[in-house]
Amino acid sequence: MSQSRRRPTIREVAKLAGVSHQTVSRFLRDDPTLRPQTRKVVEDAVAELGYRPNLAARSMRTRRSGLVAIVLPTMTGPERTVAAAVEEARASGFRVEVIIGVDESAAALSARARDLLDSGQVEGVLSVAPIIASTNRSGAVIDTGEYDQRMRAVEAVAGDVDTMASLVHALADLGHRHFLHAAGPQDWNSAQLRLQGYLTAIDELALTSHGEPDGDWHPETGIAAIATLGVDSPVTAVVAASDRIAAGVLSAAANRGWDVPGRLSVTGWDDMLLMRYATPPLSTVVVDRESAGRHAMRRLIAAIRGEAEPKPPESTLTRIALRGTTGPPPRP
Repeated sequence: MSQSRRRPTIREVAKLAGVSHQTVSRFLRDDPTLRPQTRKVVEDAVAELGYRPNLAARSMRTRRSGLVAIVLPTMTGPERTVAAAVEEARASGFRVEVIIGVDESAAALSARARDLLDSGQVEGVLSVAPIIASTNRSGAVIDTGEYDQRMRAVEAVAGDVDTMASLVHALADLGHRHFLHAAGPQDWNSAQLRLQGYLTAIDELALTSHGEPDGDWHPETGIAAIATLGVDSPVTAVVAASDRIAAGVLSAAANRGWDVPGRLSVTGWDDMLLMRYATPPLSTVVVDRESAGRHAMRRLIAAIRGEAEPKPPESTLTRIALRGTTGPPPRP
């Protein structure tokens, strides 16, 4: 009978690297004062032996769990942000627990997060959901700033105002003058910011908005938005707050017999994979959620370790992709 391979110990790593076990511990804590050459020999020894920290033992020794939680309202939407955040956490030696609050209120999600922190099960919470702040908590809490104003929002990750304004400018450059905004739920910060950017551009360019009906993030909101327009409406461009809302706009336009983009140009926001393969492909705002997720997790880990907050990504997190659902307005 074969025996399973014994896990290498921290002292074996230290012996191979030619350093003390305390130095290996500093490496595993990502101690910034560790010299680069020392870091390199320890890193090589860890890789050669396949060493993995014993998180349970570390928790008993240091009273730290090595576990962080990611809280989100649903797995529909932020999966790319979460995947990148999980990858970043694991690279830093943390385990990750993802909490999905299906149909839960902000208060309920907040209570779950606080319970986790107060229990000592997790060292920090990265919120991708509307978490209500509490001053009576232990551990670190960082949110991505994408959601409603009840969150401890620090920054709008996607640069919603300026990007939405630029999108309206791009449609105006195609010749559009009559617009409709199919807005997202106005208790969400991201939806408010996109509406703000839309209205700013409408005002700057002296365009006409024929309404900003809002609803949740589902296609039904787009369907309801089109229902506000008469058959002879002068609207030639519908700017949706998300790709899912835009899907409803496209469906309602098809049911009316309105050609896209011949009669109506439609834009979304998020660059959902399936919408790239729609007929025609959806014009949208592409969001680099991977960079946003990695940066958010770096902020959380820095907060846990008492380090300075990392610099935000230098590259722009959004770009406009005009595809098959946008074109010039129909000629009179």
